[in-house]
Amino acid sequence: MAQFTYRIVEHDGGWAYRLGETWSETFADHDAARAAAIAASREQKVPDEDTLIEFADPSGRWITERADGHDRPEVAVEG
Repeated sequence: MAQFTYRIVEHDGGWAYRLGETWSETFADHDAARAAAIAASREQKVPDEDTLIEFADPSGRWITERADGHDRPEVAVEG
């Protein structure tokens, strides 16, 4: 099972949450960024229908995969 960790960090004169190299919008304070990260992490756990997804790999090649809507990751918030 995949595991994701949202990290709360200072960003652009405020606070944001980050997952890997992806940043959220900037929030005025740490508590607001943390609340938004918790909300986003809860959405990761909501099951959905199976579907086909497309994404580019690091080399730019497009890949199509079937995503199991019930195979949800473990999610944490740090910071």
